[in-house]
Amino acid sequence: MKSRLRLALLRRAVGMGPRWSATARSGEVVALATRGVDALDGYFAKYLPQLILASVVPVVVVVTILGSDAISAVTILATVPLVVLFMVLVGMASERRRRRRWNALARLAHHFLDVVAGLPTLKVFGRARVQVAALEQTTDDYRRETLVALRVAFLSAFVLELFATLSVALIAVGIGLRLVAGELDLRTGLFVLVLAPEAYLPLRQLGAQFHAAEEGMGAAEQAFAIVDAPEPPTGRRTDVPDLRVACLYVEDVTVRQPERGLLAPWRASLSVRAGEVVALAGPSGAGKTTLLAVIAGLLPPDEGRVWLGSGAGRVALDELDPAAWRGRVAWVAQDAYLFAATLAENVRLGAPDAPDAVVRAAFAAVGLGELDPATVLGERGAGLSSGQRRRVAIARAIVRDAPLVLLDEPTAGLDEASEQQVLAAVRDLARSERRAVILVAHRPAALALADRVVRLDWRVDAGVPGDPDAGPSSQADPPGPTAGPVPVHAVA
Repeated sequence: MKSRLRLALLRRAVGMGPRWSATARSGEVVALATRGVDALDGYFAKYLPQLILASVVPVVVVVTILGSDAISAVTILATVPLVVLFMVLVGMASERRRRRRWNALARLAHHFLDVVAGLPTLKVFGRARVQVAALEQTTDDYRRETLVALRVAFLSAFVLELFATLSVALIAVGIGLRLVAGELDLRTGLFVLVLAPEAYLPLRQLGAQFHAAEEGMGAAEQAFAIVDAPEPPTGRRTDVPDLRVACLYVEDVTVRQPERGLLAPWRASLSVRAGEVVALAGPSGAGKTTLLAVIAGLLPPDEGRVWLGSGAGRVALDELDPAAWRGRVAWVAQDAYLFAATLAENVRLGAPDAPDAVVRAAFAAVGLGELDPATVLGERGAGLSSGQRRRVAIARAIVRDAPLVLLDEPTAGLDEASEQQVLAAVRDLARSERRAVILVAHRPAALALADRVVRLDWRVDAGVPGDPDAGPSSQADPPGPTAGPVPVHAVA
């Protein structure tokens, strides 16, 4: 059960897409997938078996005693529900504490992960000790919640024991009085007195196991909230048009950014075909990276569509199977992720069967011919400079041999010579290998490489998108019949 839940949790976390992952706290998801799922041991191995025993054993004991002493059986039937009622009340009271304790643990995990990831920056700016104090505060919050949970568990166990002891004492007093009066024989009295505590024992142990399983149940609630979340709608078509002969059109795409209260991008339109380079420009926050995510099929637009092909044979991107479409896309993000593996393995991420000669040629094309492909990198590409990591990611896109290449500021952080070499490699991708290239660019050299420059814009999300008073939509620069984006309806 733990393996199935963990696998389902990770699949859904990946399948929810970048918008969900941007708002989810990674430390909490990690805590759920590790300690949270492991805490279900107490639930499955202890609480559930004890729950079955607590449901069966008291009934069997009462039925057994009923044949010997009906008065004692009725006494058990009258007192057992009181114990159950108290257990329910304890569960209701401890649920809030359980949630607070798990939330405190999740905050601690997220805060610790965030501090470790940003430790170099914190050290440079002299803020590491401040974060140590914040971690101590978060840890102290978790300690206090744990102690409160333990206090509730101990007190409830004490009260359950008291209830069970008083109930058995009540039965014993009744047996003693009837023995003195001669209404009950000694053998039957001893039989009932020995068997009666067994009716309460499973309930007492159930209360103890309930507290032992609380952390697992709290984690399971959080995990199922993710697993049961509705999946983003996806297409099923696998017949992806060949972008080396078909065009890609973006028609009036708008994406809402609820955390910023913006529409970014707003009414973005462009077209690109094999052999062309289209640059996305505009102010920071205009949605350039977001538009690349839309084109890559990672983020559904709130308005507008992306089309492949033209005329009667055109296909909407949201009708395609995501895996089939992404197999035709090579994407270089702003902060490209490199794994703790060799350089060659990182470059072969999108093309595992790429020959060594192709890998070396890709390294040479981006100016990394002096690096040994067998060099082992640390996590996140430790061992390389930021510029080298970016060029390794571009080499990975070259080796992938995808007809559509998406580059998010490929020359940021590069010196002039490296920038020229990377731009030459991008130009060769488009011209010689007939690939369609869409790149986000701010620097003049990258903009000069493009066949067309599409400027994106954003608008405040203050009502109906597309309000005529909101301002102009994205527009191509320079103007002209062949410079701007080609509308889908015009092609159709």
